[in-house]
Amino acid sequence: MIPTIKKNKQLFFHIIIWIAVVFTIANQLFLEKGEFPVKFLLRIWINIVLFYVNYLFLVPRLLLKKKTLQYTLCAVLIIITPVFLNKVILTPIHQFDRIAGEDELFLFKKLEIGISILFNVISLIIGTSLRIYEEWKKNEKKNQEIESKRVTSELLYLKSQLNPHFLFNSLNSIYSLTTKKSDIAPEAVITLSELMRYMLYQTDSEFVLLHQELDYIQNYIKLQRLRIANNEDVNIQIHGSILNQKIKPLLLISFIENAFKYGTDFKGNTEVKIEIYVHQGELQFSCINLIGNRKKDYQNSGIGLQNTKERMQLLYPDKHWLMVKEENNRFIVELTLKLT
Repeated sequence: MIPTIKKNKQLFFHIIIWIAVVFTIANQLFLEKGEFPVKFLLRIWINIVLFYVNYLFLVPRLLLKKKTLQYTLCAVLIIITPVFLNKVILTPIHQFDRIAGEDELFLFKKLEIGISILFNVISLIIGTSLRIYEEWKKNEKKNQEIESKRVTSELLYLKSQLNPHFLFNSLNSIYSLTTKKSDIAPEAVITLSELMRYMLYQTDSEFVLLHQELDYIQNYIKLQRLRIANNEDVNIQIHGSILNQKIKPLLLISFIENAFKYGTDFKGNTEVKIEIYVHQGELQFSCINLIGNRKKDYQNSGIGLQNTKERMQLLYPDKHWLMVKEENNRFIVELTLKLT
């Protein structure tokens, strides 16, 4: 249905252009000579036919398939054919004969032929350029669709990895509570159910509301607090206007997961400080955690973190700045993200 509509629009556009060209030139000739330009209309029909022979057949079947020599020969024929038809069919033969004393008429006819050839060349160039441009646009759109499908496929794959990874980490947290026979284990299960509900029913959209994503992060931190004995140094601060802002789902959680995973030292102390600031469509995220007794290279510290980096490149190309560093026995993640 849509391709048919586009073809109809294209046909309508061509018809309007040709009507405008024919009417403009015919009207000018009528004003100059005072008679209806029948000869011009016959000539222009020949040109129109040859224009579409080039536009519809020669360019796509020869030029775009790298058959340059065949196309060049056909293009030359298109240029000279209207001149030949004009001489043989439309103009009496004797008007082209050079008669003594009629040099002016002969020169006029030579000029007329030159103008006709020039018109044919211009028509050929326009038709060729138009068809090449249309093919380029079509290929560009096709490539964009292929790229979009590729990105979507990669994101679905990454997300399929992220969800089990998150669930595995969360179940580990709850398991540690149950082994200690903690009274807060039921609360942890409820919090986990809220997290999973969000992941199952909200994150299929391309974007989610920022405040929903931040609620999800806060619930995750709440779950982690339940399993940590010394959680005084676990803090999250959110500043700025978060209403009516949107973000790609599950984009920040891996940084936070990683902080809790490696942010506990050999004494059992956990230090995770998270700060989120939103201003004028830009989100600034900072996550600092203690380098604990499970110190690893941050660049290779888990599937979830690597997935986040890959998703960031796919979802926010040229719209994010990410810095990861180790300083004063701390892992520091700083992210600036353009939400709009």
